[in-house]
Amino acid sequence: MIDGGTFEKNYKDVLSDFRSWAQGPHASEWVLLPENMGEHLGIDETSFCHEVYTILHNKDGHGKKHTVIAIIKGTKPSEVIKRLMLLPEDVRLKVADITMDLSNSMGAIAKAVFPKAVIIRDCFHVIQRGSDGIEEIRLRLKREAVKEQKRQKAEFKKKLDRLAKQRKAYRAKHKRPKGRKRGRKPMRRTSFTPQILANEETKVECLTRCRKQMLKSRDKWTDCQEERAKLLFELYPKLKEAHSLINSLRNIFKNKKLDKEKAKDKLHEWYGKVTESTLREIKSVRDTVKAYEDEILNYFTSRATNASAESLNSKLKAFRGQLRGVRDIPFFFYRVSLIFG
Repeated sequence: MIDGGTFEKNYKDVLSDFRSWAQGPHASEWVLLPENMGEHLGIDETSFCHEVYTILHNKDGHGKKHTVIAIIKGTKPSEVIKRLMLLPEDVRLKVADITMDLSNSMGAIAKAVFPKAVIIRDCFHVIQRGSDGIEEIRLRLKREAVKEQKRQKAEFKKKLDRLAKQRKAYRAKHKRPKGRKRGRKPMRRTSFTPQILANEETKVECLTRCRKQMLKSRDKWTDCQEERAKLLFELYPKLKEAHSLINSLRNIFKNKKLDKEKAKDKLHEWYGKVTESTLREIKSVRDTVKAYEDEILNYFTSRATNASAESLNSKLKAFRGQLRGVRDIPFFFYRVSLIFG
């Protein structure tokens, strides 16, 4: 039986050309594969060995060979730009579009390195930002519900103490005749039970269990989730309002018939609805969308998303899992370049 550690060492030192790999001397800091450049790119960050790396990839590689273009340590624009500027200028100027999340650093990198490329902000990250707004409201309401439940429990305990004192005073005033039996002790409610709703859950339980369903559109809810939401929306109209507003934003991106101009009109209508609201969390989402409006609207021209970057990240993490973690970053990136380079 071959020892795994010995085989890995022999593969690294003898069987592979890792020791003569051109990227080897600087692989722990950056890896550049200019031959994989294309017109449609994506950029994202991921983590290896407690360090964040910026990964630039070619969408036409479809997560297979010739996909990874660059892996650069850190997300600092000045450092990443410095490395990406090593790519041939004529190739950089041919890039048509580049997708990314809502990161300012990624935007700065794209504008500096690919000046002619159209920047497209990923629509899924926009919806995720909206979901974060709903989550903030849910957590705030849950904290208030927990606080209210604790207050009710404290009041219940005070009531028990008060009744106990009254019974003690009554017994002291009305002493039992000697030899006379008191009778069966009455059954008293001595433990606090919070209010149970129609679906047999407490308010705190409802607000806890609705976390995932609040991130989905209503047509994807189960009957149980629909029942829970009906109760919650009656108790917390603000939660219903927040979910409705973010669902309206989601529907704009779902509409396949919208072009950039029509989508802009729809977004401005949505801004108006949010302005009428008093929810600061949703207004914060609106301000984020406004800040990147033009780059977000570019999605309606090509319908390009950054899903390829998320898929590549998943594949890299799965590969890392097969290796039982990463101990040698340069060797790991060498193997990544063989598979995805």
